[in-house]
Amino acid sequence: MSSLIKATDIAYVRFSAPDLDRMEAFLGDFGLHVADRSDDTLYMRANGPAPFCHVTHKGEAGFVGLGFYAAGEGDLAKLADAEGLTVEASDAPGGGARVRLTDPDGFPIDVVAGQTPATPLPLPEPLAFNADDRYPRLGSTKRIAAGPSHVMRLGHAVLNVTDFRASEAWYKARLGFVTSDEIELAPDAPLGAFMRCDGGERYVDHHTLFLVGTGTPGFNHAAWQVANFDDLMAGHNHLEQAGETHVWGVGRHVLGSQIFDYWKDPWGHKVEHWTDGDLFNNQTPPGKAGLEALMGAQWGPDAPPAMAE
Repeated sequence: MSSLIKATDIAYVRFSAPDLDRMEAFLGDFGLHVADRSDDTLYMRANGPAPFCHVTHKGEAGFVGLGFYAAGEGDLAKLADAEGLTVEASDAPGGGARVRLTDPDGFPIDVVAGQTPATPLPLPEPLAFNADDRYPRLGSTKRIAAGPSHVMRLGHAVLNVTDFRASEAWYKARLGFVTSDEIELAPDAPLGAFMRCDGGERYVDHHTLFLVGTGTPGFNHAAWQVANFDDLMAGHNHLEQAGETHVWGVGRHVLGSQIFDYWKDPWGHKVEHWTDGDLFNNQTPPGKAGLEALMGAQWGPDAPPAMAE
C-alpha cells in the first residue's frame, strides 16, 4: 500500500490538566525532565536527544493528541497539500515545523520535522549480567542507585478507536505504518493491530501505534523506554514510594516481548515503562493473534480489568 509519507517515529503525547505542578512532580518521579514551562504549558523530555516527548496544557483533564516525526519538511509539504492544510512553524522546544491533522475520531495528530535536537542527559553505565555459564562481572559488585528510571525515549501510544479498519486505513495512507500483529476476536473478526513505522531494512520497534477498535474513542496508554531491567525496577520502587497509582506489572509481554510496568498519572492516564522490546524490519512478516496473547504475559501477573479500559 502506498502512503503519502513514512513517519519515522512517535514524537510526543499531549494532555491537558488543571495542575501543572502536580503533573510535573509525577513526571519527574516517572523519569522525565522539564524542557520548558510557561503559565499554561509544560514540556517534559526524556534523557535522549528529543527536545520533548510529553506536553501538558493547563485546562480540564484529558487527552489532547499525538505527534509523529516526518523524515523532513518536504514530507510536511506533501501532507499539507493532500489535506488542504498549511505547514506552520512550531513554537515548542526544538522549533522546526509541523502539520496538524485530524484523524477519523477527531484526535489531533501533529506531524513534525526539522527540530533542533536537545543535548542528551547522562545515563548510568551499561550493566553487565552474570548469566548462564557466562560471567562478565568478575571481582565487582553491582549497586543500583535509588531514584526514578532513566527514560530514554517515548516508544509508542495506544488509542481506542470507533472503527478499527477506518482508522487503520487513515494512518497507513498518511503516515505509512505497517502491521506487525493484528489482533482478532475470532477468525476474520479484527479488533485492532500493533503497527510500526516502515523503516525498510532498518530495524524499528515492534509497534509505534496500536489501534484498538473498542467502538468508543479515547486514549489507552503511552509507553516510554527505560535504560534496562534494573533501571525499570528502581523506577518501580521510586514511584511506589512516591505513592503513585500502579496498574500492571512487572511482567514480560507476549506481543512485542518487552518487560513492562504500567502506572497512572494523577488524572488516570495510563503510562508505561518498558525495556527489551522486539525490533522488526521489512523482512518480518505480519502476524495474527488473539486476546490471550494481547492481554497475556510470558511471566508476571495477569492483566487487571483497568487494562481493558
